[in-house]
Amino acid sequence: MAWDGDIGDEPPGALRDAPPDLRSPIDPRAPVGGHHPTEATGPAIHELPEHDWSVASKQVVPVLRAPGGAGTRLAELGEDRLAQEGLRTHALPLLDDGPAAISIAYAIRAGGFDVLVNADHLLEWGISPTDLRAAAFANLEAWSNGAGWTDDRDGGRRVLSSDTGEGGDAARILLPEVRAHLQAQLGEGCRVLVGLPDRHLLMAVPCRVEDAEFVELFASFVAGQAAGADEAVEGRLFELVDGELVPFEA
Repeated sequence: MAWDGDIGDEPPGALRDAPPDLRSPIDPRAPVGGHHPTEATGPAIHELPEHDWSVASKQVVPVLRAPGGAGTRLAELGEDRLAQEGLRTHALPLLDDGPAAISIAYAIRAGGFDVLVNADHLLEWGISPTDLRAAAFANLEAWSNGAGWTDDRDGGRRVLSSDTGEGGDAARILLPEVRAHLQAQLGEGCRVLVGLPDRHLLMAVPCRVEDAEFVELFASFVAGQAAGADEAVEGRLFELVDGELVPFEA
């Protein structure tokens, strides 16, 4: 449709008082075809962790996943298998076997969400499964050293928990120093029970023979949390035995 000058809201034109200087440099801020160029607001693609191991190596961490989840086992990932996995249209996350049948995945922390590491990432980065594990656990340990514990006490009952909201709390149980800390804090004269209902929560309590009710309450709470969690790990209880995590048996 033709422009109707009677509408009255046409933007005013600019009148030249001199001819344009064709030899002057072009202003990079000048609009092209009526549009101004978009300012670069983020990192270049080669600076993104999905493409650059030097960046990803500082961000990747292990995360706990519920038993039985789909994924590609790192222990079975030789060079030939890695190349085959890289050809998949939808690559599966890489998984390691964790304690008590729990799976360990690897994630790149990216602001408000995580990117699960798959075979494509290893091919892009040119690294081995050993490199991935070493960097991820080093990052988890560094973060865990700065994360605190919530210590709730009620008479002779006590709950130590980690719930920072950063998504790595349950994975802290993979660190030997964390298991040693829980044993030292809670294990005097009793068993130490652990709950991992979702990836954002790690809980541990002392199990005393004279307070079976507390164990039942703890088991019920962990199961309920797991049932309602968006990223559930396990609804059952675990126990620390000789520094290792094993399923709890009453």
